[in-house]
Amino acid sequence: MKLGWIGTGIMGHSMARHLLDAGYPLNVYNRTKSKANELLNIGAVWCPSPKAVAENADIVFLMVGFPQDVRETILGSQGVLEGMRPNGIIVDMTTSSPTLAQEIETECRKKNVISLDAPVSGGDLGAKNATLSIMIGGDKQTAESLMPFWNLMGKTVVYHGAGGSGQHAKMVNQILIAGNMIGLCEAILYGFRSGLDMEKVLQSVSGGAAGSWSLTNLAPRIFKKDFAPGFMIEHFIKDLGIVLEESRRMELKLPGLALAEQLYITAKSKGYAKNGTHALILALEELK
Repeated sequence: MKLGWIGTGIMGHSMARHLLDAGYPLNVYNRTKSKANELLNIGAVWCPSPKAVAENADIVFLMVGFPQDVRETILGSQGVLEGMRPNGIIVDMTTSSPTLAQEIETECRKKNVISLDAPVSGGDLGAKNATLSIMIGGDKQTAESLMPFWNLMGKTVVYHGAGGSGQHAKMVNQILIAGNMIGLCEAILYGFRSGLDMEKVLQSVSGGAAGSWSLTNLAPRIFKKDFAPGFMIEHFIKDLGIVLEESRRMELKLPGLALAEQLYITAKSKGYAKNGTHALILALEELK
């Protein structure tokens, strides 16, 4: 079975590598070709467009940046759907809009192509270690048939329902992270300002009710002043915007999330857009 992969950024590169290492022929495309060089050097085949990827693949996975990128990559004039054969499968693993996922599913169905939305959680470490949580929406039988591929990339694989359901599940994930990240950063600022040894504090609190993935994995990076992105602030702002837009459609108010969005927008305005989400602490530290 021939696979295609579009988007070889921080996470997509590692995810694609797992498929390639498992022996699957892999056709790749990325807007910046140099970011795909490592994959090309170990056997991946370069394609000049998303359409060309689809013309040479039975299943095309994509992991791009923003909903507009997803739309152009799949539905554009040189997009995947233009090159996909009937009964082909498109798997969007980008965190994107549930509404867009449903639109893509509708357009794919017109050409007898199957689409799945399958966003992931776990950041750069999860991608590298193949321990991602994968949240799937779309045709259930197709989702189950792809289990060998899910297992190469992730540890937790859950089917959530019809098209868009995977994206809705990811929005729940992002709401949880947003509130937790504010608490994490404010707690560390408080601890440092009060003169505590935060390494010891982490020992005290990480195993109790205050424990979280972010505390375990990102607090040590903060202590080392390592703000390299596992997930960029500018992409997180995109996600929070999607959640708030979907919430308005559902006539749901999420004031805590709205606050988180404003804090992250502040962080972006201070020059931290390309840093990891835990760089929020730098913006909070500057607040007067």
